[in-house]
Amino acid sequence: MNILGISAFYHDSAAALVRDGDIVAAAQQERFSRKKHDPRFPKEAIEFCLREGGIGLEELDYIAFYDKPLVKFERLLMTYLGTAPKGLRSFFQQVPPWLREKINMRSTIRKELGYTGEVLFSTHHLSHAAAAFFPSPFEEAAIVTVDGVGEWATTAYGAGQGNRVKLLKEISFPHSLGLLYSAFTYFTGFRVNSGEYKLMGLAPYGEPKYVEIIKRELIDIREDGSFRLNMEYFDYCAGLRMTNRKFAALFGGPARTPESKISQREMDIARSIQWITEEVMLNLARHVHRETGMKHLAIAGGVGLNCVANGRLLREGPYEEVWIQPCASDGGSALGAALFVWHQVLGKERVADSRRQKASYLGPGFSDDEIEAYLKEEGIPYTRLSEEELPSHVAGLIAEEKVVGWFQGRMEFGPRALGARSILGDARSRSMQSVLNLKIKFRESFRPFAPSVMLDHADECYDLRGHESPYMLLVADVKKERLRALSEDDRNAQGFDKLRVIRSDIPAVTHVDNSARIQTVRREDHPRYYDLMKSFYEKTGCPTIINTSFNVRGEPIVCTPKEAFTCFMRTHMEYLVLGTCVLDKTQQKPWKDESDWRAEYELD
Repeated sequence: MNILGISAFYHDSAAALVRDGDIVAAAQQERFSRKKHDPRFPKEAIEFCLREGGIGLEELDYIAFYDKPLVKFERLLMTYLGTAPKGLRSFFQQVPPWLREKINMRSTIRKELGYTGEVLFSTHHLSHAAAAFFPSPFEEAAIVTVDGVGEWATTAYGAGQGNRVKLLKEISFPHSLGLLYSAFTYFTGFRVNSGEYKLMGLAPYGEPKYVEIIKRELIDIREDGSFRLNMEYFDYCAGLRMTNRKFAALFGGPARTPESKISQREMDIARSIQWITEEVMLNLARHVHRETGMKHLAIAGGVGLNCVANGRLLREGPYEEVWIQPCASDGGSALGAALFVWHQVLGKERVADSRRQKASYLGPGFSDDEIEAYLKEEGIPYTRLSEEELPSHVAGLIAEEKVVGWFQGRMEFGPRALGARSILGDARSRSMQSVLNLKIKFRESFRPFAPSVMLDHADECYDLRGHESPYMLLVADVKKERLRALSEDDRNAQGFDKLRVIRSDIPAVTHVDNSARIQTVRREDHPRYYDLMKSFYEKTGCPTIINTSFNVRGEPIVCTPKEAFTCFMRTHMEYLVLGTCVLDKTQQKPWKDESDWRAEYELD
């Protein structure tokens, strides 16, 4: 039985194919359209899923859509009516596309695909809950889903047991932790639904000086995990902007202009809202534990990508284990909807299995022979190595502080590069963090880089306390043994001056608060990537390397060999490894539009 799950028309549209309970394929539309966070109908992602499954539309038994558009439209309509005449312009912008394609989703799906079979609908947070629990390794677990907004719900909790999930309580719009965090994302000059992770990365540079103001004026946090926002400070109900003048007055002036200099105020604001987010999530998780009595917790929804909060939940919460859906945002709900139909609608058995999501390597893949054929056709110089030669050779390049593009196997499903579409570097390097940010990624210098580490050596570097972090969704401290003694000047550094401080013997992955966002790697999940790290360990005594996503600022992660080669040539990356083919930048022909690219990103 083939079930296709779809999420679309908000952000991060995606598709997923489930066959007899097995996750065959899943991918976000952005990877094909090259439009970051693409919200449009995921036609190319659907075509990939069907191609990967070797089936046509006529072989689908069901299509499952991730929420209920009519209920969502009801919320939009009632919200606009409640704020009228404010937001009238936004209303007239929003309504036409709803009437054209969103409100009758069954008709839109049939029109876009030519599909004549059955279409089923989940609800937004049930899809999140299904995505959180069904692929998890738990036979039973508490479930928490937190995001901006679905139909009406913004936060929900419940439980999963066997082949069923059940939501017990919800918090409704406009009271939303996700939208609160997005409001601060907007106010600090980053893009909503895209820049929240920048706000999280900025937080350790600041002090939590605005926590009491936020708690007094903006949010009422209650012990039972619930909360309410003071809507006098927000404009998102009318669809105009996230915050208003009253909000700005609370923080001493207007919102930061995007791309302008980041001040200490923005750093302190970031630290404060991060602190609030963690407090709310901890309160919620503890309350759900009291209600359900369950030992494990499964999380989904966009706030589930806040890996700092996740790390605190694991360390300070009451649960033995926490599992976060690797594609926690709306993209993952395409998978959740399909699994919901298989298990809950059709009543099919579920076996708890930590490998069910296949380490989230669910996107398009290219064989070594396909890659070599592409290189030959394009006349691109390369050297092909044997499977045995590759790990040692690439480990040697990284040990020499070369920046290496790494393109292997099937693409990751979700926002994190997990060793399939990654840029790799030496975690021991004192200069690699700034080199990667400014010369490779073309992004803000304050952004930290995450490490990958062999699971069986993770405790040599990071204080994970025996837990795994396969999807790079947990932050933990760098082990004290790896930290270096700091001078008084270093200890007293403020703001971005903290960047110059060398804090450990793996400085490129040690954030300014001595933390790291970690990916642990098992050999059975990605043998070639694991063997590379093992070889690096044998050469250097260090089991961890930098792993950042294979893209530049503003673009989705690369999907195809051609996209990987283009990104390689347009940056200061020194080597590119496509399968077993190694490309040396010095052997390549000059890139045709290099001058235009350099001008666009103001490179040296």
